[in-house]
Amino acid sequence: MPDLRDGESVEMRGSAVRPYVLTNTGGVYSCTCPAWRNQSLPIERRTCKHLRSLRGDASEAARTGGATPVQAKRPAAKKAASTPSTAPEPESEAAEAVEGAPPLLLAHSWDGGTDLTGWWMSEKLDGVRAYWDGQRFISRLGNAYHAPEWFVRDLPNVPLDGELWGGRRCFQRTVSIVRRQDQSDLWKEISFVVFDAPALVAPFEDRLAFCRDQLTLARLPYASYHPHQVCRGTEHLGEELRRVEALGGEGLMLRRPGSRYEAGRSHTLLKVKSFHDAEARIVEHLPGAGRHKGRLGALLLELPDGTRFAAGTGLSDEDRRQPPPLGAVVTFRYQELSNRGVPRFPSYVGVRHDFIWPGEAVKDPKKTTK
Repeated sequence: MPDLRDGESVEMRGSAVRPYVLTNTGGVYSCTCPAWRNQSLPIERRTCKHLRSLRGDASEAARTGGATPVQAKRPAAKKAASTPSTAPEPESEAAEAVEGAPPLLLAHSWDGGTDLTGWWMSEKLDGVRAYWDGQRFISRLGNAYHAPEWFVRDLPNVPLDGELWGGRRCFQRTVSIVRRQDQSDLWKEISFVVFDAPALVAPFEDRLAFCRDQLTLARLPYASYHPHQVCRGTEHLGEELRRVEALGGEGLMLRRPGSRYEAGRSHTLLKVKSFHDAEARIVEHLPGAGRHKGRLGALLLELPDGTRFAAGTGLSDEDRRQPPPLGAVVTFRYQELSNRGVPRFPSYVGVRHDFIWPGEAVKDPKKTTK
């Protein structure tokens, strides 16, 4: 049977006006058809009749563990659009409540008024949040990241909270590597940067010291401790934010001194950024013009409240040649909201694989690939 090489896509005619696009990314196969998009299985275990037609029933059954195509769900009735008074949160409450997901501490955005003097300050890493349970890496939705044995060798046999990070301005590259299932040498581009020890019942300072001792002294080749410094006040905060953003960083994270680790969103952890970020769903590929004629010009995106807008900046040449599929949830950055609640100066960041769109079913954690 024919197959797709890593990174290759093919079009296949279906019931829609436009052909569906089948793609292989690191052994994870996807299709733009509704039957594939609307399944509640983990992405790596989804299949559909188009993938089975291309690769054969036996190959798809072996790849997915016997998963079968699921009938596309009827979309829920759309609520009337409203104008949000504040920037939309990038993580939904649904994502925080997924059964089987690790008990992660999640941040609020700084309100600009809270005095952060004396708080612990660090760079906000633009990578993939990962929970090391002592045996494997788990995403915030409970899916396993298939790191090679040499990558995890000698990591402490205790829970660690951190980020799989490929460097500044490398978010898409990082995502493409950590979602692979072949445990390839591409993981050599990734580092596990640790910033907390969730199982240690102690103030943040003690947990931070534990991470530093475990990872600095061990000198692990692919894991490191994330350094922090004490914030000396608003002026110091602004200086550090400008320095990090000038280097291509995303922003800052601030931890309240003496705080304990708690599952869920907490005001003991605050994020500080010049630009906001949020999630939206792709509803249309808008054709390009000029130098982008014949390929993607912009993505038409939709917020959970129904607000639609186009994002044309932030797209790479590869994104324009092979756009992310319709229905995919993506992260975008923007400066502010207009009076009508439309993000101003939106810029595409990348596809979000650990986000549950409001109103959609969550996966069964018992079916997570191990």
